[in-house]
Amino acid sequence: MGEAASTGAPEPGPLRSNLIRWVALVGLSTLLTWLLGLASVPAAFLLGPMLAGIAFAAQGKAVVVPRPVFLASQAIIGCLIARHLDPELLPLLAKDWPIFVGVTLLIFAASFVLGYLLMRSGAVPGSAAIWGAAPGGAAPMVILADAYGADARLVAVITYMRVLVVVAVASILLTLVGGAHATPAGSGTFLQPVAPAALGMTLLVAFGGMALGFALRIPAGPMIGAIVIGTALNWSMDIALVTPQPLLAAAYAFIGWRIGLTFSREALAAAARSLPWIILSSFTLVAFCAGLGGVLVWQLGIDPVTAYLATSPGGLDSIAIMAVSTHSDTSLVMSLQAMRFLIALSFGPRVARFLSGKKNK
Repeated sequence: MGEAASTGAPEPGPLRSNLIRWVALVGLSTLLTWLLGLASVPAAFLLGPMLAGIAFAAQGKAVVVPRPVFLASQAIIGCLIARHLDPELLPLLAKDWPIFVGVTLLIFAASFVLGYLLMRSGAVPGSAAIWGAAPGGAAPMVILADAYGADARLVAVITYMRVLVVVAVASILLTLVGGAHATPAGSGTFLQPVAPAALGMTLLVAFGGMALGFALRIPAGPMIGAIVIGTALNWSMDIALVTPQPLLAAAYAFIGWRIGLTFSREALAAAARSLPWIILSSFTLVAFCAGLGGVLVWQLGIDPVTAYLATSPGGLDSIAIMAVSTHSDTSLVMSLQAMRFLIALSFGPRVARFLSGKKNK
């Protein structure tokens, strides 16, 4: 009758097996988040689930974050960003726009230069280096790379490894030089009371952002839609959004799991020989962007934490989490990050396709 019958213990069904994996993932994420919080590591609510997801992926344990939940998490982060986009920032951006635009374009150019060098050196096979270096959203670049014949698995490793390096380095640096600004993960405001009307408005903006994102069919649409709607309401009607810690913790967790679980054992095995070069290029880009942050400190008198986050080449959502958790000038950080994201969204695929076409020339 088989081993299961002889032992008298039936094998768990797919639903039960999936539930067990989710319970284990949540448990490990909670433990890691708590440990990171004890160390006052910024963005522990993102890093904990991200590291747990990587651990599960490395063991080959299949856990899938439902796409609607991930998109809803993006919208919540969009509401978080909209809360901190202050209209009083516009005069500053208008006054010093040449510096801000110049820094943004330099980061954009440096990303593709590093990708092109990786491709030409052979350190990363094929055109995956170009698509992986593109400073747009990770998921859209993976989809585009696959459509143009690049190794989508390797592109995913490159893009998400860069996000991981950015968040990890930022956490270490901010713990060392910005500890006074950091908010520990286990702060006592986790269950702070929230006005039901404000929370309801925030959820409406999040759902509206998702609807707008689907209608526009753009990468990271729910997050961008929530930013647009939330900022418009904040600026025109002075409607304040709220993002309580439990809601943010859930959004951070799903985003962290989505990133971490992408590091599948198969993808990591395929990229094993290229991984040192991928990590080196990620650290190089982070160091270059940190240098540009120093320029902002020197020229504009911006505090170092804000300058570093504003120029950091991470994802818009992860940088938003870092900015809020460190109490930096979130409006300035998000403005520069959004500027680069829009440029990458508009021109990134074209540049990636152009450089990929030079592979054999």
